[in-house]
Amino acid sequence: MLIAEDLLLLLFDDESGKATGDTSMLEQVTAGALLVELTLLGRVDLTHDAPGVRGDRLVVRDGSPTGSVLLDRALAVIHTKQGSKPKNIIGPLAKDKPTGQVLASLAARGILRREDERILGIFPTTRWPAEDSRHEDAVRAGLWRVLVDGSAPDERTAALVAILAATGRAGKVVGAPDRRAADRRAKEVAAGSWAGDATRRYLAEVAAAVTAALTASMAAVAASG
Repeated sequence: MLIAEDLLLLLFDDESGKATGDTSMLEQVTAGALLVELTLLGRVDLTHDAPGVRGDRLVVRDGSPTGSVLLDRALAVIHTKQGSKPKNIIGPLAKDKPTGQVLASLAARGILRREDERILGIFPTTRWPAEDSRHEDAVRAGLWRVLVDGSAPDERTAALVAILAATGRAGKVVGAPDRRAADRRAKEVAAGSWAGDATRRYLAEVAAAVTAALTASMAAVAASG
């Protein structure tokens, strides 16, 4: 399972099949999760030695197939944007609409169930209720051990926690009795030494993209009022 798949299982309600909370940041967060996965796999990195270039730039270290269509699509996008600053890659990845691709992949494997319907008989919409929640339950239990019990996370769990910390919803998705404490713990994990410099920088860009998306959403609501 990919980090992005675990993430969306947590962010979608098992019964209604709809995303919980603000959906304006979903594509950016999913894109960031794919980027972080590729970083952990050693496929992409930051380079500091590009001649005549100031600041960190994105580089593909290994462009061979990953065995995942989702990661391969993301890697192809990144390959066309080599030399970009990290903050400039989340947008292009999000434009590929990775959220729907991840959800469809989960449905194809019997973890979610795709239900297409129309609102008011006119507007098409898709719901993704849980079909088999065993993996999600295991992920949530692992997060509980880290966020509530205070256990040390492994690398992948730490990455998932860090992405959830960017959304500010770590405590909520795990069902922590003290959500604020769980959110603080998530931020501590995100700031920890579990990841290399490049991964931490990518996570910072994910957080920035989420903040920008939420700010734009709130501005749109204010303008409509």
